[in-house]
Amino acid sequence: MLEHVPAWLGRALASVRAGADKLVIAQPGMAGEGQLSLTSPAFADGARLPERFTADGAKNGGGVSPPLLWTGVPDGATLALIVEDPDAPAVQPLVHCIVWGLDAAAGGLGEGAITAEGEAGDVGRSSLFRVGWLPPDPPTGHGEHRYVFQLFALAAASPDPKDTPGRSALVEVMRDRVLASAVLVGTYSRGEPAAIGPVAAAAPA
Repeated sequence: MLEHVPAWLGRALASVRAGADKLVIAQPGMAGEGQLSLTSPAFADGARLPERFTADGAKNGGGVSPPLLWTGVPDGATLALIVEDPDAPAVQPLVHCIVWGLDAAAGGLGEGAITAEGEAGDVGRSSLFRVGWLPPDPPTGHGEHRYVFQLFALAAASPDPKDTPGRSALVEVMRDRVLASAVLVGTYSRGEPAAIGPVAAAAPA
């Protein structure tokens, strides 16, 4: 969708970004005391996402969610995953996927698992009201965008957010029930990238 934004308009909006301070993990009560490990065999933390996981890759049969691996989940905890783009030219970060009820013992998700009926847990709605993975699709000329994979270990007694919740519904359920968390960042851009600092600088320790 955003690939159709003219490059001149993308460049004009280059300084308009939601901000890392608005990521879910940066909000009060959302980071938890512990730390998880979250990695991907497809890209290093802070590195560019391979095209097959983006809207450009969707043109060639890709556009799927990347594989993820996790460790360090507290005993009895359940997992939730939220992927956001804090560099979207919007008031709030653009949500690319919401998943909760992930099996901690599985140790990760395979490539393409985040779909409406995939191997992931219960899948919620992206900012475009789609259920599943919303492939990164930054405007041409807007510079580099960060896609922030935020993994949360939740107390086992956390309420169920019910069917296909959006960001605000899941955050309400998660608040003050997060035991541990982790962040993994992939980047993507169309046109000349912008110089952007690390998310860790804006997220709580």
